[in-house]
Amino acid sequence: MIPFALRSPETGNTLRADRPHSLADEETGARWPVIDGIPYLRVNRAALIERVLAHLDAGEPDEALAALLADQDDWWNGPAADPGEIRQLVKARATATLRDAVRLLGWGRVGDYFLHRWSDPTYLAGLALLEAHWNEPICVFEFACGIGHYLRALKRRGCKVAGADVVFAKLWVARHWVVGDKAQLVCFDAGSEHWPIPGAPVDLVVCNDAFYFLDDKPRLLECLRQTAGDDGWLAISHIHNAESPGFSAGRAVTAEDIAELFPDALVYDDAELTRALVEARAPGPREPGDLRACEAFSVVAGPGMRPAPRAVIDGLTLPPAGTELHLNPLYQPDEGGGFAIRWPSERYEAEYAPLVTYPAHSAGPERLRFTGVPEAAESDRVRRREFVDLPERW
Repeated sequence: MIPFALRSPETGNTLRADRPHSLADEETGARWPVIDGIPYLRVNRAALIERVLAHLDAGEPDEALAALLADQDDWWNGPAADPGEIRQLVKARATATLRDAVRLLGWGRVGDYFLHRWSDPTYLAGLALLEAHWNEPICVFEFACGIGHYLRALKRRGCKVAGADVVFAKLWVARHWVVGDKAQLVCFDAGSEHWPIPGAPVDLVVCNDAFYFLDDKPRLLECLRQTAGDDGWLAISHIHNAESPGFSAGRAVTAEDIAELFPDALVYDDAELTRALVEARAPGPREPGDLRACEAFSVVAGPGMRPAPRAVIDGLTLPPAGTELHLNPLYQPDEGGGFAIRWPSERYEAEYAPLVTYPAHSAGPERLRFTGVPEAAESDRVRRREFVDLPERW
């Protein structure tokens, strides 16, 4: 685990553990809750924090947890989670599946996205970007890590990992279903007056499918560069292009914005990265001005990055040898004895069906033990994500 020193997002003062379930500002004494090792450092949530701390101080950890699991980001426009279903999940967390967690938290289409992200082209593009510029980082921090898809892949590659997200429930799901205990997770707002992890000692900073959401991109980028330090690098993928229609909310950017924000970067078309992964080749960077028609940009930047892309053939893009893989759960039995894709929703189909890398039909089998040989025919099926490496309690 990366030993981040934490600071108050309100004052910038150092936070110290004052009780097993809370941190306190060493100067003002203001307290912040910690549940399952995840500090909750969101600003503009004073009433919620007071209620959660009251439950924790009274020896009511499940009630405190249920309150934090209901908290959402400011972009959320779905219905509020059902309190009874949240309590049901809290009670059953030791045996519930990831699918149960997503359903009971009321995540809707966002839940579909998390459950099937292992094979969506956006996720694959981010893996390809990391693989192409991989230089054996020891410590990795992911901003807006969601439920930890990348953290899981990076941890299995031997990295010490840490992640942050604005939604506590996502980090909690990461802890219990995806990443486990060997990761430092912190909940905070990107727009906090003070960056809570100013001294984080990492080699690589990752951010996928989130940078475009942020209002003050230059300030956040400065914080991410600070976290990477003088010797690290950034991998920021799937930054929505304002000149291309898309499905996501947020504040997309233009090619000119990319050039201004990342003057030291290599810039890619997200779709090119996905193709490079499937074709087991090096992706080709482009000038930002040549990418006006792309759906999303991806960039690597910083002094520590590998300066030229390499072929995407192993490592993060393929699982460890001996891993038991599952047929992509988007495949369901068809009338011919094989398997055909069944999309979880019309929106998911509209967003991903034209871009997915796996074939429309599969002859099975339903499981496959990966040999670890990149040149083997089975590796092609894994790169396409016809077979996927799912968490144990998916």
